[in-house]
Amino acid sequence: MITISDLHKIYRLGVVEVPALRGITFSVHRGDFLGLMGPSGSGKSTLLHLLGLLDFPTRGTIRINGIDVSQMDDDERTDYRLRKMGYIFQDYALVAELTVLENVMLTALAQGKSEQESRSSSRDVLDIVGLTNRLDHLPKELSGGEQQRVAIARSMVNRPLILFADEPCANLDTTNSRAVLDQFHTINQELGQTIVMVSHEEWHKEYFHRIISLKDGQIESDVVQTHDRP
Repeated sequence: MITISDLHKIYRLGVVEVPALRGITFSVHRGDFLGLMGPSGSGKSTLLHLLGLLDFPTRGTIRINGIDVSQMDDDERTDYRLRKMGYIFQDYALVAELTVLENVMLTALAQGKSEQESRSSSRDVLDIVGLTNRLDHLPKELSGGEQQRVAIARSMVNRPLILFADEPCANLDTTNSRAVLDQFHTINQELGQTIVMVSHEEWHKEYFHRIISLKDGQIESDVVQTHDRP
């Protein structure tokens, strides 16, 4: 599904070059729940941003379903992200003045769907994340865990090929973190949703099918987990 070959990313600070990724090569299969782990500065968020077409590699290729997306221009990337990818970040990035339902509808409307279709598909995905009783609430009326579940619903409304999550539990306590990860587990198992998630929490490993650990911009280990979550 995703094939990454000899991926490099170098940031330039004046005349100084700072290598963030140093020749990353691996594949992601459809239906994977992949965890990217490693210490701060290891390159895990940089890698996620490159895979999610939020940044350009310095060298190397990223192919999704056979298409070399690393060669797309800005307009092509914007359209591909909107139609094929979903994103969840540390902050929930919800529009404070909009209700839960309206926040999720934004993505569907941006795709050119009618208001009726957007409302229907948004209700469906909010039902999946267990928020049908919160449709008319504003973000400030929700807990942190509920707000992140709205963000999950928003990322899922276009039924993306790949869902990218960059430390989505960083601002949550353990209870809410587990609720969010349980939600990821559900959509991965029941919908076959491919998920690539950055995390630094050891206990999150129990949720991943596979863990790629990075160190100094290189893959330190790539482990497939044979157990399922209890």
